[in-house]
Amino acid sequence: MRETQSPYADRYAAGYAPQFPVPYVRGSLGARFVAYLLDILFIFGFTAFLMLAITVVGVLTFGLGWTLFAILPASGILYSAITVGGAGQGTWGMRMMGLRVVAPESGARVDYLTAAIHALLFYVAVASAFVLWMLDVGIGLVRADRRLGHDLLLGLAVVRAD
Repeated sequence: MRETQSPYADRYAAGYAPQFPVPYVRGSLGARFVAYLLDILFIFGFTAFLMLAITVVGVLTFGLGWTLFAILPASGILYSAITVGGAGQGTWGMRMMGLRVVAPESGARVDYLTAAIHALLFYVAVASAFVLWMLDVGIGLVRADRRLGHDLLLGLAVVRAD
């Protein structure tokens, strides 16, 4: 029987595994895509909740609180900062797909600011130009560890939560 070689990286040996102290399992681009589709639904719900809360605060403050509507366009970034920077180390979609975000050098949890910048870079790539987004994803397709361009810029990795 002919043995075929898997196109995926070994469980513990991907690009930078020797300097990664925790057991490393690279993330899957397919799982990341499905996680993002789920996160779109969660972001929609989070935005609706923020809208309702801001409306109530606006009524209670006689219209002054309605200035908070300015944060609604950033609700996706806020959602990612809270969930990825939190104890779960991933958005709800990532958690459902068994993924988490870590700093590959130490395996440490990502702080809130880095999580927000990570989401911002992703949304800039998606919103600015199709070519930029394809470059971001293309980097992940050619790398054995499947890290995207915005992961590399911030020194993060999306790994399986195992």
